[in-house]
Amino acid sequence: MIAVENERDYVFSLDIGTRNVVGTVGYKDENDDFKVIALYSIEHESRAMLDGQIHDIGRVSKTIGVVKEHLEEQIGFELKEVCIAAAGRVLRTVTTKVAYEYPEESVVTGEDLNNLDLMGIDQAQHELAEGEERYKFYCVGYSVMKYYLNEEVFSNLEGHKANKIEETIIVTFLPEDVVDGLYSAVERVGLSVANMTLEPIAAINVAIPENYRMLNIALVDVGAGTSDICITKDGSIIAYGMIPYAGDELTEVIVQHFLVDFATAEKIKKDSTMMDEVTYEDIMGLSYTVKSEEVWKLTDPIMEKITSEVAEKIKELNGDSSVAATFVVGGGGKVHGFCETLAKKLDIVKERVALRGEEVMKDIEFLQEGVKKDPLLVTPIGICLNYYEQKNNFIMIHFNGEMMKLYDNGHLRIVDAALQAGLPTEELFPRRGSEINFKVNGAARMARGGFGESAVVKMNGKEVGLKTKLIPNCDVTIEGSTEGTSANMTIDQLEEFQNSTVSFVVNGQRITCPKFVEVNGSLEPGSYIIQEGDDIETRGFYTVGQLAEFMDVVIDKNHEIIVNNRVGDLNTLVYENFSVEWTEGVFVPTTETSYESEEEDLEEDGAEEYVPYRPDTPLTQEAAGEIQKQSYGSIHLTANGNPVTLLGQKDYIFSDIFRVIDFDTGAGGGRTVVTTINGNRCGYADPIKDGDTVDIRWE
Repeated sequence: MIAVENERDYVFSLDIGTRNVVGTVGYKDENDDFKVIALYSIEHESRAMLDGQIHDIGRVSKTIGVVKEHLEEQIGFELKEVCIAAAGRVLRTVTTKVAYEYPEESVVTGEDLNNLDLMGIDQAQHELAEGEERYKFYCVGYSVMKYYLNEEVFSNLEGHKANKIEETIIVTFLPEDVVDGLYSAVERVGLSVANMTLEPIAAINVAIPENYRMLNIALVDVGAGTSDICITKDGSIIAYGMIPYAGDELTEVIVQHFLVDFATAEKIKKDSTMMDEVTYEDIMGLSYTVKSEEVWKLTDPIMEKITSEVAEKIKELNGDSSVAATFVVGGGGKVHGFCETLAKKLDIVKERVALRGEEVMKDIEFLQEGVKKDPLLVTPIGICLNYYEQKNNFIMIHFNGEMMKLYDNGHLRIVDAALQAGLPTEELFPRRGSEINFKVNGAARMARGGFGESAVVKMNGKEVGLKTKLIPNCDVTIEGSTEGTSANMTIDQLEEFQNSTVSFVVNGQRITCPKFVEVNGSLEPGSYIIQEGDDIETRGFYTVGQLAEFMDVVIDKNHEIIVNNRVGDLNTLVYENFSVEWTEGVFVPTTETSYESEEEDLEEDGAEEYVPYRPDTPLTQEAAGEIQKQSYGSIHLTANGNPVTLLGQKDYIFSDIFRVIDFDTGAGGGRTVVTTINGNRCGYADPIKDGDTVDIRWE
């Protein structure tokens, strides 16, 4: 076991490849050299991965667990966080340009540049989504190609004063199921992801230092399932690519030709690159020894195919032209003749295509005995080094079942993730139901809807609040808030309607009447449900004619109507506590007397003639009989459970029942009067007919 001073200073990486899982633990010293204190590599027991993508999470996780245990035995402490790199058949890259303008000239900070990166990633994500329907992609890496300060190219913006900063950024994406598979595999053995990158990004950190990137160079990481490609030029990474052909293509040919299992074929392939002869045993148990040249002859056509595909991809990514040089890393690149053949396909001299191993690991020291600097280790070491470049810049979480990367400013809350995910704000907080806007006596009013339920927010299965701090790799779910009930308001809930009756003094007797309310010009009862845009006018008054109609009396128009000691008429307004004096009359049919002033009323009502009845003029028996004979019909109904009869009118409305029942409309104490006809709510002006059942009561 190697002695360590502080476990928090160490970086643990896993290169989860198609054929091998390589675990590395190390740290950077004060001189920025990377020290590897422990390294362990193991092959998958079965083909649990294909083309860089996990197919059997359980088996891959088991292999990762073995690597983790071996490393922990070497270093003496538990490993909890890991850095990983992704590869896969469906790789997408987007190059885009973003800008930020300051409100006033400001000094560019590191956080400003991180925010600019995040803007670029977000913009690239949207651009990719416009043309992709089959997959949902997740950002696995990015590189800034160029910075611009006030529209001029700069290599580093931090610390400069600027009005505007811009960057051209290349962002790489893989389908979310590829990323989810990696996360699931490491989480099953108790590890959380500290950082994730793309395999060619990791490899280039080691194989092509920044001072080489001014040159037009290609990096090819030839693994078992994929060959990942990266292109540099003018100091930046300008393109990423991948082809789904690599070392396994060669191994499968050996399996078929020599009649061996996959593991034996892998050994034959590796031994043929290091020895003159190869000894193996086929599935029949027979042992053979063949010259390595025989293996090369078998695999050369496949190797030609792979190098052709790699060369074509390099040219495509480099603007349909070849590169000045190519560096090759990964186990697949060690196959006999690979570099020479690739040089021919690229039309460059063979010396400019070379395996990169020991010569690019000058700043890397292996403290573990027996470890040789090898092209196989370039990507595992690069994954560790990438952590130092992007550590603490971003955190990954699961949000409503999807992967999400957020810039970590140290104060991230669940609400930040929700907003970045595009969750509408109204789904985060309780929502009121729809409101009602209306007018009361000319003034605008609004009735608000009820509040809905708050959003249900959970982190790692526990219910929390929106302001809960995010934990890296946590699982956040938000069940959106609900909308409350729509506003519901009736006229009798209006402040103006709190006193729902109005009283007058008629011929010395106090008469209490229900208030009138006009809605959009029509009289409505207190139970009327207010609608959007209603124009409501409260009527704390009656006209003399309305008051007479409510009392079901006929006014003798040959006598003066006195309102508050002044002469009035049927249209005079009568307010609370006003006094009214009139003379009552009755309808009397006659052929002898006619009053022109009443003719129109008689025509409308269907009466023949109107004769005022005066108390000092007694009716003869004949006249009374004629009145009864010619009167406007009667109706029989049930009011508050008792049979009643209404007489003397052609048509009747609800308010007519006050003539035949004893109901004090002023005794409610602020309560609402409920009126119904045959069990249905109604207003005072609603018509009633023979046989109806009417009720009036306090709410």
